[in-house]
Amino acid sequence: SLAEGYSRDKICPFYGCGNVNELHFANTDPSGFSFDDDVFQFLNEAGIVYVPQETSDESIDDYIDILTYAGLTFAEDKWVIRRAVSVTGVELNKDNASLEKGKTLTLTATVQNGTLPNTGGLKGISAAVAAGIIAGDAGRELEVIASVPEDKKPAMAEYVEHTPIAVTLSDSGRVLDLEIRAHSGDDEAVVRIADRHTNVVHLEKNGRVLKEVPLEQGSDNDAAERDFMTLELIYDFAESVCVADVKEVLDRQISFNMAICEEGLRGDYGANIGKVVRDKREDSLKNRCISLAAAGSDARMNGCELPVVVNSGSGNQGITASVPVTVYARGVGASEDKLYRALCLSNLTAIYQKEGIGRLSAYCGAVNAGAAAACGIAYLDGADFRTVAHTLVNSLAVISGMVCDGAKASCAGKIVMALEAGFLGYEMFDRGQQFRAGDGIVRKGVDNTVSNVGRLGRIGMRQADLEILKMMLGE
Repeated sequence: SLAEGYSRDKICPFYGCGNVNELHFANTDPSGFSFDDDVFQFLNEAGIVYVPQETSDESIDDYIDILTYAGLTFAEDKWVIRRAVSVTGVELNKDNASLEKGKTLTLTATVQNGTLPNTGGLKGISAAVAAGIIAGDAGRELEVIASVPEDKKPAMAEYVEHTPIAVTLSDSGRVLDLEIRAHSGDDEAVVRIADRHTNVVHLEKNGRVLKEVPLEQGSDNDAAERDFMTLELIYDFAESVCVADVKEVLDRQISFNMAICEEGLRGDYGANIGKVVRDKREDSLKNRCISLAAAGSDARMNGCELPVVVNSGSGNQGITASVPVTVYARGVGASEDKLYRALCLSNLTAIYQKEGIGRLSAYCGAVNAGAAAACGIAYLDGADFRTVAHTLVNSLAVISGMVCDGAKASCAGKIVMALEAGFLGYEMFDRGQQFRAGDGIVRKGVDNTVSNVGRLGRIGMRQADLEILKMMLGE
């Protein structure tokens, strides 16, 4: 009866088992075998213990590297603009602050932006341009203005006020594509960054090309670079990693992200969504997780200059994937070791979902991070892989499709909704409930559902992305 409806390669581990007490299965093909619910039920009824695949040393190193990348302090679109502008300043052989005002600076981009830290409360793409011109250090790449002297902040506002900055929508069809054309006296410099946040593909001065890098079709997507990722491998990594190897980056994430969330509850930022949740809902551990994460976004999106450790290039996603897990762990008295492992699971699950979607999309990244946080929270409660997998699927089935329309105050509200869906997904399976294959975009097997979400965000929402950008530019 087990074989019915299954191809031979799916059930071959069961052939010749005889009377066994354990089933060992090594999955070397990331797109291969995964247990469905009826297989788990069969194993349980047969008294067979499933022993998960062992994570290889190479896989462990790969996941540690991914976590380290996710731990970059700054990696958002606003930093791309600042870096590009800083590079133009270098090529014009001028001190960044002395670039001639009154000249038009044309910015052609597909990036989105909001209120920026380290600018004295300036907002929008023009503010990012001014920050790069006045205070940018191109050599620091995405940390181009990680620290700005106070005396330079007024100069940014003056630059925005007196310098025409033309912003147009790129027609290249690439998801991340930014070109800066700046003038100083008779000199002109052009810088283009595409596909990746630090990928300078074109550099010229006064018509002379200094750098030209060919662009590959579809190279804006990370999926091929990390196609070894599966949820089961991520879960096994979280279980087996030596915590000392990830402690530094996770300690930094906990420290920075908790600090800005606490500041969000103290200060007055944006729509104060975190305070609304805190003050209008019952004082429960769940609501504390949600309110603190939302407060971090309140602060982040509305000018707070505290640093954030990102996830998938986003501060909001970094906050959402880490702060609820940290708050929950402290609330239930989990050990430090358990917290680090839960954060590994949450961060990597968020990154895994984003791999299929791509670096930038109209699909709101808070959805991925909220679902991932729920997986980390389930893990803190002792959840096995099956529970974590269903938590993720249930969460994505509920809220996939929420759009990204730039970095702004309402992001905090979207984080609330994403975490609500994440908690619901976990609570559903804890009560024996689940969404099944055929329920909308849900497919059999967690990785197949994640693949569908990636397709939705990368392909299905591309036109939505363009329309949203046009709306944001007033077209």
